[in-house]
Amino acid sequence: MTIFEKIIAREIPAPLLYEDEFCVAFNDANPQAPIHVLIVPRKVIPRVGEAEAEDQATLGALLLAAGKVANQLGIKDISKGFRLVINHGRDGGETVPHLHVHLLAGRPLEWPPG
Repeated sequence: MTIFEKIIAREIPAPLLYEDEFCVAFNDANPQAPIHVLIVPRKVIPRVGEAEAEDQATLGALLLAAGKVANQLGIKDISKGFRLVINHGRDGGETVPHLHVHLLAGRPLEWPPG
């Protein structure tokens, strides 16, 4: 069981910023920006490259949730902005084998990313 499954099951406490039938959102324990939220599907999909056609609604829900969280945090306006990141595999920066979206904001974000 991954740490995200334990958070979703409330075995590990983490204040939720958002939740719906598809996903939950909470602050990253190791933030890489002043705002760093993880949006995690309730369904365990190990990584984005392993998602199936049946996961389409879940994948869409993750992006819609990101917009809702950004609005809630006051960063949805393009004068502020945010970045969404999905890591896949070791070289992609994946550390937890449970698909999740990083929402980063609160400072100018460089391009290309590290």
